[in-house]
Amino acid sequence: MTAAHADRAELQIDRPSVTDGAALWRIARDSKTLDLNSSYSYLLWCRDFAGTTAVARDGQGEAVGFVTGYVRPDRPRTLLVWQVAVDEAYRGRGLAATLLDGLVARSSGEHRITAVETTITPGNTASERLFTSFAERHGAAVEREVLFDTGLFPDGPHDPEVLYRIGPLSL
Repeated sequence: MTAAHADRAELQIDRPSVTDGAALWRIARDSKTLDLNSSYSYLLWCRDFAGTTAVARDGQGEAVGFVTGYVRPDRPRTLLVWQVAVDEAYRGRGLAATLLDGLVARSSGEHRITAVETTITPGNTASERLFTSFAERHGAAVEREVLFDTGLFPDGPHDPEVLYRIGPLSL
């Protein structure tokens, strides 16, 4: 067994609890690529959207990665993935893909998900690779369009957010 496989075997993927909110906030902050939300929002996320969020835990039960999402109210078979982040010590092992696949599989069973959406800023090649490889694994097409242009953000310069629509999924 390779070291990376052994490390992944020790990880557990499950739903978050409110007590995970601080760890999700820390992982997002330390990613240096995500827009950091308030710590309060991560607590709420772990309470109100636990069903559409997945957390990876190490052997001690500590959160080391997460993917947050929600089912779109106007498209109840579409899961919008909000954020994906993995603690630096666990990067490069395929954990983000494992989290994403696991969350979509769970959400598909509960909500009959047929499509995934996310937004990615131009130049975020890690996220671009994660979601295009997800589409390839699930035999789905990827459509891209600018969802929020730079001028829509009121808090200073912000790259545009490009919407990735992935589907239909073959799960």
